[in-house]
Amino acid sequence: MEKIVEQGLLYDFYGELLTEHQRRIYEDMVLNDLSPSEIAKEQGISRQSVHDLKKRCDRILEEYESKLQLVAKFMKIREMVHELDQMADTCARTRDMTLIDEIRSLSGQITAAL
Repeated sequence: MEKIVEQGLLYDFYGELLTEHQRRIYEDMVLNDLSPSEIAKEQGISRQSVHDLKKRCDRILEEYESKLQLVAKFMKIREMVHELDQMADTCARTRDMTLIDEIRSLSGQITAAL
């Protein structure tokens, strides 16, 4: 997965667990694509502090993911839903009862994952 997409997903799932200051810096750098210099000037801190804080936030968010696996579960469910969509399209064309059973099985797995 592309690093910026991964950072965005981690932030979406765990960002509320950061302090307000961490969230503000992280959002400016990752989501708003501001440079460390711009953020440092705006926040009244050093460029190095911005860089260090961003790295610390990355590490914190990755630790939450390693423990909770919410992003991994989300990605797996999204993949399964995509597979269901493809099966449903095929089923609509062929009326294949075996495929209908596979769809039911996969939807059961998704429900169990929630």
